[in-house]
Amino acid sequence: MISCVIIEDQAPAQRILQKYIADVEILELKATFADPLVAFEYLKNNPIDVIFLDVHLPKISGIDFLEILPEKHQIILTTAFSDYALQGYELNIVDYLLKPFSFQRFLKAVTKVTSHNPGTLKNITESTDTKAKDYIFIKSGHEHLKIALKDILFIKSESDYTEIHMLTKKHLASYSLKTWSEALLNADFCQVHKSYIINTEKITKVSGNQVFIEDKVIPIGRAFKDFFHENYLNDLS
Repeated sequence: MISCVIIEDQAPAQRILQKYIADVEILELKATFADPLVAFEYLKNNPIDVIFLDVHLPKISGIDFLEILPEKHQIILTTAFSDYALQGYELNIVDYLLKPFSFQRFLKAVTKVTSHNPGTLKNITESTDTKAKDYIFIKSGHEHLKIALKDILFIKSESDYTEIHMLTKKHLASYSLKTWSEALLNADFCQVHKSYIINTEKITKVSGNQVFIEDKVIPIGRAFKDFFHENYLNDLS
């Protein structure tokens, strides 16, 4: 097992990391801290393999925290600001996760922690694969419909409901786009706009601020562009 702690003062970010860690069987979350100074005291007496460390913390920044940390730990930085990347790598961090990050990007960072041990890397991959579902149920009227994730092209938010677009049909569901984002954490889906989540496996091309899926053109929102390019577009090239 790979022991880890989270040092993050924002509850939503804590929950996402806790969910991602729970979905990787080989990872064992020992504690979550909002206060870096409390975490510092804990780390002095408890051996930990990996620290998921936010850059913007109360009392002391994540960068400053790294500089006073007495022991060598494997650090994965998390932040919403890309301008800390170079400084983080100068402190020999394992990886740098730019918020919001996908489960796939999280998993890529974790595999760097264990790259010296192929057996552990294999366990991470296998444990993740066994947890991933390839279908989802949605409530439509008085029925629950089973939908294969691979058949979804994209999901569009429309007022107080969402449209699930498939190749030959679409379904309406009374779920928010946020609910879909949480339900599809471990799948190949990415939110690219305040109104759209897309199946990245269905992308035919990307041009400027537009994604093409079949005959549909989907806009990429400014707030989602950097995340999409870093986590998905590079994988397509």
